[in-house]
Amino acid sequence: MVRAILTTARRLALKIASYGVMHLVVAILVAFAITRDWRLALAVGVIEPFFQTIAYSIHDRVWHRVERRGMLTGVEEASEAFTARLGMMTPEEQTRAHGHALGFGSHAGHSHALPRSFKQIAAKTVTYGVMHFAVAVAVAFALTRNWQLALAIGTIEPLVQTLFFTVHDRVWTRIEARKARRAADLAEV
Repeated sequence: MVRAILTTARRLALKIASYGVMHLVVAILVAFAITRDWRLALAVGVIEPFFQTIAYSIHDRVWHRVERRGMLTGVEEASEAFTARLGMMTPEEQTRAHGHALGFGSHAGHSHALPRSFKQIAAKTVTYGVMHFAVAVAVAFALTRNWQLALAIGTIEPLVQTLFFTVHDRVWTRIEARKARRAADLAEV
């Protein structure tokens, strides 16, 4: 049980760390392309991703709540999310559908599932972009005290980061799916 908790914590830390590194590199490069000042680019690149990583974690938590809304009761949700995170559920249990969630015989997947439809993926990406824009402009203005530079950095950098965020999110979705398939294959043996 302790091992499962540590493994889950390590995976989450790796996901957050990989996002932070990706964000740092892109932020520095975009800020330098706009300002042509390495000191300012490094300041933006170090400070802005710090705040964005915190915002990303909050954004991700909000989306997990949105995605699971109405699927299970709070107690059922907490129990299933905890056991799924610990890897104690089989892949079949993790993808099991709940007909009572939407009514009329329709089905909704487990609450901890990532967005499956293009509409959900697009909405998650757009909300991430808006959040990223607001944080980027605020940080850039705090560092430059120049609205024009702040708006340029705050507009261009989040557009570039939004593309990288989507790729990052999809890579981690595939990693988790691959681990679930391996666990299912091992369970069958």
